[in-house]
Amino acid sequence: MKKYQKILCAALTVLGLQACSGFIYRIDIPQGNYLEQKDVDKLRIGMSKEQVIYVLGRPVVKDSFDHDTWYYVYSMKRGMSDNNFRKEMNIFFEDDKVAKVTGDMELSEDFNTPLEQ
Repeated sequence: MKKYQKILCAALTVLGLQACSGFIYRIDIPQGNYLEQKDVDKLRIGMSKEQVIYVLGRPVVKDSFDHDTWYYVYSMKRGMSDNNFRKEMNIFFEDDKVAKVTGDMELSEDFNTPLEQ
């Protein structure tokens, strides 16, 4: 009888510890450039690289072979849920001026209106 009590006690202990494993706190892991829409709205075609850095900050990735393409990438890995997401914005330059922007962010209506020089 004592043998069964020890086995039952060990089984209950293992089940109890296993039930507590879901209570471990996992932190969110953000990586990359977090871009706010208000900053993206300031982008205009024809902006210089220095102006883009002033508005958005330095890009996470610059293409090693094409210095006229910048990648702003942001990803968030949620620790306590599976709501992970990723946003990306690519800026293409011609003659060191913004020529095209692609990606997940909405551009403002004024994007195609160049800034006055």
